[in-house]
Amino acid sequence: MASKMQTLEDLYEDLLKDLYSAEKQLVKALPKMAKNAESPDLQKAFEEHLDQTGQHVERIERIFSDLGSSPRGKKCVGMEGLIEEGSELLKEDVDPDVLDAGLIAAAQKVEHYEMASYGTARAWAQKMGYHDAANLLQQTLEEESMANEKLTELAESHINIEAK
Repeated sequence: MASKMQTLEDLYEDLLKDLYSAEKQLVKALPKMAKNAESPDLQKAFEEHLDQTGQHVERIERIFSDLGSSPRGKKCVGMEGLIEEGSELLKEDVDPDVLDAGLIAAAQKVEHYEMASYGTARAWAQKMGYHDAANLLQQTLEEESMANEKLTELAESHINIEAK
């Protein structure tokens, strides 16, 4: 049975476990997205974000280590749904340029989900006086935001035009 949530600390740890699961799922999904991307720029963006995602996992592990706890034990169903949505696109008969535009859309949904979650986790960490954790979460938040901006640039510079 799930433990009772009674404090902000409980909620914070639960959110971080959710993010940990989300990042672990992304570590598996990003190579598939890179492999299916037609545009070399988009492939590279997915591969670079895969490296960052590994660092995001490590940061969450560090935060839990400082808490004397484990990040394991929760499945992020939100991320599971977003990844499944992206996977459905790969099963369709889609023009490669159109597929790239769809992959960007799927990836941006993921980034926005993560940005919302990391922003909340950072705010809670600050509120509870976990300044080291707040700094780590802020770093990740900035990287997610930059990844999102890069996807927007790729979409606007050539991918959406080629998909047209």
